Amino acid sequence: MRQLRSITFSAVAIVAALIATPVLADGSMISGMDVLRTWNLVVLGDLTSSSEVEGKTFVGGDLNGNSSNYQISSSVSTTSTGTPGLTVVGDVNGGAKNLNNGSGAVVGGNVNSGLNLNGATQTVQVGGTISNTNVNQNTVTSGLSSTDPSFSQNLTQQASLIETSMTSLSHSMSQQTANSQLTISGNTGTFSAQPDASGVAVFNISSADLDKIGEIKFELNGADTVIVNVSGSAIKLDDNFLGGTQNLGEHVIWNFYEADTLSLTTAWGGSVLAPEADATTSNYIQGSAVFGSLVQNGEMHVGTYSGNYEAPSDPGTPGSSGDPSSVPEPGMVGMLAVAVGALVFWRRRRAPAA
Repeated sequence: MRQLRSITFSAVAIVAALIATPVLADGSMISGMDVLRTWNLVVLGDLTSSSEVEGKTFVGGDLNGNSSNYQISSSVSTTSTGTPGLTVVGDVNGGAKNLNNGSGAVVGGNVNSGLNLNGATQTVQVGGTISNTNVNQNTVTSGLSSTDPSFSQNLTQQASLIETSMTSLSHSMSQQTANSQLTISGNTGTFSAQPDASGVAVFNISSADLDKIGEIKFELNGADTVIVNVSGSAIKLDDNFLGGTQNLGEHVIWNFYEADTLSLTTAWGGSVLAPEADATTSNYIQGSAVFGSLVQNGEMHVGTYSGNYEAPSDPGTPGSSGDPSSVPEPGMVGMLAVAVGALVFWRRRRAPAA
């Protein structure tokens, strides 16, 4: 009986680990366009921040810097993925990080900075150690990597999947044929969208085109998604937006597919996809954003991308599609198989002999 209980408890623990990992309704990890829909800010490497994020944040490396704030918008709802307000695969260092509105956090490494848990009751899961955090009514669990190796493995797998799918997504978008043209008149550049039957408008421009203008004007013309592919390895964003940035992040995606460095000095309207760029921000972005690494001195504002666009699949590249169900999840499937197998074994052992 003790052996049966041990098997049962192991199965339950594995299932609990699966539940703790952000997943979609079909059981797959988050990838493709769902990354932009889920997170307000995604940094594939290290994030150094002294600012704030209104929505949810994913950091594939370490979170460093002075005091910073996460999920400060009360309008950000808990989705079916169960994604916390802050996910960090590595360590959390520097000044105390503020988690708001019951957002919660998952950290693969150590929390050396401490956390301030504000608002509604929060759940914090930490693979290593945690310091300088007042638990109060919240649920804070540390040392998870030592008791359950799958905790860190799942985070690492999710980070790898995001990096692969974002790089693939950026490349896929850059290959789309333009159906809309940028018009430059004096200091103003007008992006007049001409969406296709699927509601997608595509602009292909260069960083030199952005350098020619100081004012940006968008005419969405009913487009569900506007993709602005911008070539160039060194990008500086210092234009102003005529009419403001509101509602651009939900529909406009700036794809800096060649960018190695990106510097933003003005308020920027639209989601930003720059998965290979070392970026610096000193003003806000309204929309979703993906960077290789980031020094953040400007805020991230919602809303995040909410369009219906899905990248065309490439049969020769697993996980290249915007459809997350196309991405194999060997670790997740394997653990689920073990859990189910253990439960089946237990039920057979309990069955009375014929």
